Amino acid sequence: MIHVLIERHIAPDMESTYEQLARNTLHLAYQARGFINGETFKDMNDANVRFVMSKWRSVQDWQLWYGSEARKNMMGEMNLMLSTPEKVIFLEN
Repeated sequence: MIHVLIERHIAPDMESTYEQLARNTLHLAYQARGFINGETFKDMNDANVRFVMSKWRSVQDWQLWYGSEARKNMMGEMNLMLSTPEKVIFLEN
């Protein structure tokens, strides 16, 4: 089992648009093979920084989701709202 931490920096004035798209993306991830659960967080010191923590059965399951058309389509929209590319960190117990 792995955890994936994604850090995203939202462009100014894009918070509400980002929030809706992030919820939709997480909803799609719930349907992906190997997805166990996920949570979203807002940086307490910077309202434009968001984190997504998800738990996956394996790295391979994450990679299937990462390369899926559903995620690529959502990220195509989301990347327009980010001030920097998302950062993905893999964690294990």
